[in-house]
Amino acid sequence: MLDVRRLRLLRELSLRGTLAEVAEALHQSPSSVSQQLSQLEREVGVPLLRKAGRRVRLTPAAELLVGHTGAILQRLEQAESEVTALGEEAAGTLRVAVFQSAALAFMPQLLADLTARHPRLRVTMTQREPEEALYETWVREFDLVVAEQYPGHSAPWHPELDRDPLTTDALRLAVPPSGDPWSAIASIEDAAGVPWVMEPQGAASRHWALQMCRTAGFEPDVRYETADLQAHVALVETGNAVALLPGLMGVRRSPEVRMVALPGAPRRTVFTATRASLADTPAVEACRASLHRIMRTLEGTGDGTGEGASHAVAAQGGEHPLGVLPDVGEDAATG
Repeated sequence: MLDVRRLRLLRELSLRGTLAEVAEALHQSPSSVSQQLSQLEREVGVPLLRKAGRRVRLTPAAELLVGHTGAILQRLEQAESEVTALGEEAAGTLRVAVFQSAALAFMPQLLADLTARHPRLRVTMTQREPEEALYETWVREFDLVVAEQYPGHSAPWHPELDRDPLTTDALRLAVPPSGDPWSAIASIEDAAGVPWVMEPQGAASRHWALQMCRTAGFEPDVRYETADLQAHVALVETGNAVALLPGLMGVRRSPEVRMVALPGAPRRTVFTATRASLADTPAVEACRASLHRIMRTLEGTGDGTGEGASHAVAAQGGEHPLGVLPDVGEDAATG
C-alpha cells in the first residue's frame, strides 16, 4: 500500500517545482522531503524523479501517480468532511485567507461572531493577495479564502474550488478634500495632471486602474506604489495624490477624502472559495453564513459596499465614510 503522505509530497513537487519550495510549504527540511520521495520510489519500484540541471523533473510514472493523488486526497477530505458533518456543530480549526481591505472591514466582526456562536471552532486568519490565496486554498494550505475580482479581470480559476458570491464593492476616485489642484477634480479626466498612488505592477487592481485612466485618455503619473491601501488613503488625505479605492476602506473609519464617481459606476466582486469537499462542512457553512449576515448589515447601512445610508448621512450634515459618499454629479455636485 502506497503511503498517502509521500504521495502528497510528490504532488506538491509537481505543483511547486523544487524540493526547497515543497519543504517550506509543508514545514519540513529539504533532506526529509528527498528521503521520503526516495522511499516512495522504492515502494513503487520505478524511477519517479530525474535530474535536470539543478532541478528535478517528474517521470511519466510520477505524473501518473500525481493524477491519482489529487483524486485520493479529495476523497479522503470528503470522507473526513462527511464524518465531521455528522456532529452538526462547527468545531476544529478553519484556516482562512483574506485580502487587506476585507480583513480591515469585517474580519474582526466575523471572528467575534464565530466565537460567540461556535465556541469549539478555532479560526486562523492570514492576509494574502487573492491570486496566491486561491492557489494556496486549492493545494490545501487554507480551507477558505475571501477573494476579490476587479471588472474585466477574472480571478484565477482552480479546479475543485467552490465559489460563493459575497458582495460587490463600489470603486471610486478618492481626491484630497480641498485646495488646489484637487478642488477642480470632478471626474477621472480631471485627474490627468496630478500624482497618483496605485498598487504595484502585477496586481489586478493596478491593471484595472491603468485601464480606467487610459480609457479616460491619459497615462497616470504614478509616483507612489504600495500594496497597503491604508497608505493610499493616507496619501490622499494629506494632499499628496489621488487613488482609485474600494468602498470597503470606509467601513471602520471615515477618511477625510472626497469621492468622485467613475464612468459606468464600476464595482469589484468579493467572493469566498473553498474546496468542494469542504463546502458542506459545519465550519465552512458557519463562516459563510456569518459573512453573509455581516454583508447584509453593511449593505443595509450603506457602509462600504452599498449606498443605503448615503442620502441619510448627507441630509443630517454628517461626515461621509469612504464607501457611502454620494457620487459627484448627485448630492455632492449640489452641495
